Amino acid sequence: MPDFLPFLLVILAYLIGSASAAIITCKMMGKEDPRSLGSKNPGATNVMRFAGKKAAAITLLGDLFKGLIPVAIGHALDLSWGWLILIGIGAFLGHLYPLYYGFKGGKGVATALGVYLGLNPIVGAVVIITWLIAALVFNISSLSALIACLLAPLYFFWVTGSIDLFLGLVLITVFVYWRHRSNIMNIIDGTEGKISKK
Repeated sequence: MPDFLPFLLVILAYLIGSASAAIITCKMMGKEDPRSLGSKNPGATNVMRFAGKKAAAITLLGDLFKGLIPVAIGHALDLSWGWLILIGIGAFLGHLYPLYYGFKGGKGVATALGVYLGLNPIVGAVVIITWLIAALVFNISSLSALIACLLAPLYFFWVTGSIDLFLGLVLITVFVYWRHRSNIMNIIDGTEGKISKK
């Protein structure tokens, strides 16, 4: 394998991550740009409010696969955990700071979930289950995501023992919390929106 190939995969991951599933989906379905409505966040939750569940589901899967596919390619090439997490971070930062949209992107949870699944499908599934349990208990999507992303580095470290992987996942968690700072304030104030009114 050429020495420069892993580095090229990191760049490719960023370029893939920069493609906004929300913007592309809404445009193809004749819906308004999600950046102009509601929270103005190009993510599945905001898309669902104005474009419906189908558009939101496509957005969610698109954002998830942006994180999963580049990391899976790295796995297929038998790259180290250090390179795999760099590839994952590349895709994740592409979503947050997309080259094609003036470096203004989404909050990164779905793409982070894709990275987790790409690194280890079983541990990634545990992170998703953590989100689901938190959603059932608290009925708040953002809080569920924050809890799942907080625990993800610990899950992976327990299974892999990789410090490189742990530190890289902690970095992703820090960015997720930074992008959710307004949601965190709303959670503290008790004004954050619920998943379901029931």
